[in-house]
Amino acid sequence: MQDQIKSIIAEIQAQYFEDDNNRPWIVGFSGGKDSTMLLQLVWYALIEYPAELRKRKIYVVCNNTLVENPKILAYTEKVLDKIQKAAVKKSMPITVHRTTPRLEDTFWVNLIGKGYPAPNNIFRWCTERMKINPTTKFILETISEEGEVIILLGTRSDESSKRASSIKKYGIEGQRLRKHVLPNAFVFAPIKDVLTKEVWQYLLQMPSPWGASNRELVTLYNNASGGDCPLVVDITTPSCGNSRFGCWVCTVVNKDKSMEALIDNGEEWMEPLSMLRDTLAMSRDSEKYRERRRRDGTEKEGTLGPYKAFFRAEVLETLLRAQKAIQDEQPEISPLITYQELVAIQVIWYRDNLFLNNVSEIYQKVYGRTINLDSVSEGIASQKRLLREVCKENPDDFNEINKLLEIQKTKTILMNNRGLHNVLENHLENYIKNSK
Repeated sequence: MQDQIKSIIAEIQAQYFEDDNNRPWIVGFSGGKDSTMLLQLVWYALIEYPAELRKRKIYVVCNNTLVENPKILAYTEKVLDKIQKAAVKKSMPITVHRTTPRLEDTFWVNLIGKGYPAPNNIFRWCTERMKINPTTKFILETISEEGEVIILLGTRSDESSKRASSIKKYGIEGQRLRKHVLPNAFVFAPIKDVLTKEVWQYLLQMPSPWGASNRELVTLYNNASGGDCPLVVDITTPSCGNSRFGCWVCTVVNKDKSMEALIDNGEEWMEPLSMLRDTLAMSRDSEKYRERRRRDGTEKEGTLGPYKAFFRAEVLETLLRAQKAIQDEQPEISPLITYQELVAIQVIWYRDNLFLNNVSEIYQKVYGRTINLDSVSEGIASQKRLLREVCKENPDDFNEINKLLEIQKTKTILMNNRGLHNVLENHLENYIKNSK
């Protein structure tokens, strides 16, 4: 084992000081065992050299889907803070970067807002939106600034047959780097041949250079009886499954064994999360909870449309109740849904003409206090009343102007004004053409 570690460190050092125009490194970090070992090895490989020689930039990138297992997220956030502080103190060329999905791509905006069914293996809409896209955006922006990048991943052949096949497929014999699916990006996997038992052996023998406790990580794994999710940067990277740490809402698997194990080992405050996850899994294929028509208004034999309005509201209320209960018991845990998501959900409901349920009213029902969404909801409602009065003799005009306002407001709230002018123009042109 010791000789293997020396060999890996030597390989990391050789690649770091390679004369390749100092292409920056992007280290995928999830907080799990593999990414922790990878970053420790990089740290120990470079700390041997004086600061003036460590010129190549290293970006430590961690993606937060906003529905991560709260226990794991809290641990990871703590570790990331330690990494950044230690990097500054030791003059390491390391900066920590957190990525998150765009507001319109978050889990709750799509499921509660748009009514998307809980993901499964056939319709796994979450992975690309919440994992691949945010990380890809960071990589592409870095490529745009630097020209080329090298992505360091903690993938190991021993972890699964799928990972082994992927590593073998894209690897080139005798070369450290392989081409990534993104242009001007390369992949470096220093620990690809390390066995799982060797990962744990290393972490227990080598202290964290940034002052975190690897034994705390071991305890997390023991309590969850699972593994970590890799940084997902393309479709060849396996998504989380079985007992792996990942999104607590994941319905791609039959059971979230890691969350169940955490609950069994004393984290009873997570029970509302497990119950909500099970509810989502149960509801996805039921006509009781889903419309017959799809969001585009079409019907197709054997397929169902979005969740019905009443169920979207029920899920939101259940989610907020779970959030309140957790905040009362575990105040350090991040909110389960953000204010921006609540605003976006309300806008989408109005856009879809779902007026029977109101986000503010549901929030007040759970928390006993109002949330300031009136500027959004009442504004839209008053505009509708005014427009209907002005256009009472031409109801088609009302419908068209209403649609234009909804497009504008939705894009503004979702912070996506790109192409707004063209969208409005095209909408008007089609309306005029069809009116003749």
